[in-house]
Amino acid sequence: MDQAIATDPEARAFAEDGAILLRGAFAEWVEPLRAGIETLMAHPGPYERSYTPKDGSARFFQDLCNWQRIPEFRAFVEQGPGAAIARRLMGSQGARFFHDHVLVKEPGTSLVTPWHQDSPYYCVEAEQSVSFWIPLDPVGRDVTLECVAGSHLWTKALKPKRFDGTDLYEGDDREDMPDIDAEREKHRILGWEMQPGDAVAFHYRTMHGAPANTSPQRRRRVFSARWVGDDAVFRDRGGRGSPPMRHLRLADGAPLEGPDFPRFT
Repeated sequence: MDQAIATDPEARAFAEDGAILLRGAFAEWVEPLRAGIETLMAHPGPYERSYTPKDGSARFFQDLCNWQRIPEFRAFVEQGPGAAIARRLMGSQGARFFHDHVLVKEPGTSLVTPWHQDSPYYCVEAEQSVSFWIPLDPVGRDVTLECVAGSHLWTKALKPKRFDGTDLYEGDDREDMPDIDAEREKHRILGWEMQPGDAVAFHYRTMHGAPANTSPQRRRRVFSARWVGDDAVFRDRGGRGSPPMRHLRLADGAPLEGPDFPRFT
């Protein structure tokens, strides 16, 4: 079996824990993705959402949905192993690309990625889902993505908030995210030291977060690639989700289809 394709134990672990580590799965794509990120940071897209800390430390650059205009990102989506790995982990006949997300924590930034689930932010509803968090720099255990094992099986969809702490949706009366950091001993928290080209694969409902990048010299560049399976449907959130994708003209509950979401078999 191609080492880029998830093995049966990996698929089982993904189903049970909602997050697994894939060593070297995207190693051949590190340099192209680095080049694509440099192009993107020089020419951000309309969904750029960077944060600059009030304490004067380095910024946290974010941008989404650029695969159609950055050649290296398009090649990754169309030619890389992501679709095959996603199909295997999701147990789906096809894998549909949902969107890309670039996250760059510059050296010394104090910004923390708060604990959250991705699914309430997205204009999609899918049991078959996987996000690949692919670092393009070495990542120590102290600055890596962390996931709460098994949280994708929790029945509650929790209230999504912007990373500044405000509610994403007005009038949202869902339960707030628990304070995971205050009760870490109650959970099995997954996190790994990682090398460029490794990936964390996690379900959209998996609770996850990441610390500040306290390194004075090392960047933390990450390319996230998000996929859904054959059960994915469009969920109309009034253009307020992340990414908002306000241009879509799909009916609520319709299959997630169209040129923005290519399907691979």
